[in-house]
Amino acid sequence: MAENRSFEDLVAEGAAVPTEGWDFSWFEGRASEARPSWGYARSAGERLARAEAALDIQTGGGEVLDFALGRAEPDRPPLVAATEGWPPNAAKATALLRPRGVVVVAATDDAPLPFADGAFDLVLSRHPVRPRWEEIARVLRPGGTYFAQHVGPASVFELVEYFLGPQSDAVRGGRDPERERADAQAAGLEVVDLRVERLRMEFCDIAAVVHFLRKVVWMVPGFTVEAYEPQLRALHERIEKEGPFVAHSARQLFDVRKWTH
Repeated sequence: MAENRSFEDLVAEGAAVPTEGWDFSWFEGRASEARPSWGYARSAGERLARAEAALDIQTGGGEVLDFALGRAEPDRPPLVAATEGWPPNAAKATALLRPRGVVVVAATDDAPLPFADGAFDLVLSRHPVRPRWEEIARVLRPGGTYFAQHVGPASVFELVEYFLGPQSDAVRGGRDPERERADAQAAGLEVVDLRVERLRMEFCDIAAVVHFLRKVVWMVPGFTVEAYEPQLRALHERIEKEGPFVAHSARQLFDVRKWTH
């Protein structure tokens, strides 16, 4: 926690923490986020236990897939692959997942998936930048499943708009779940279940804000401590006076099946 620590000390700490992977354990005690009721990683493990060939798209550092595979043992699928586009994360995922026999393929988020048509009966993804429904449909076998947790519209926008000011309706409406449902259906997929939740987040010190914006780079594009020093200092003073800065994340769960005809 930040008690009795200076603005400069906290900002320096937040700016120094490594950002690779999707391990958020550093935030414990200084930021929190309520978890969706559906328990994505646990549920993904249950799906893996019933699959024959699985693909995790945009795996990050592989932490979520590693956890899910652990839940699936000893019934994990014999073939598991993952993609990741950011080289530091791809290296981290390879080191973590290789002992589990997972092949990690470096592939940018906007490139075609480097796999044959119908290669997988299960495709997973947690927080993809943008779901590429045509590619998901292509690599799924008929009757196969896409099971994923997406980021929803206006997620953490209390923090985004603190730094960037009010955003347009078009920006706030991005990642709309009903639009994603329509796009999935247009690609020949059936949305079996779609759930949406907004979840409370708290940032207890300015170091947590700095690290979060360095790690989740699309929130405030081009964020640096130097560029936003006045806003950071004002927010630090506000947190010290009023308590944690509160925001809300948006999460949506997609359970999607490829038609068999």
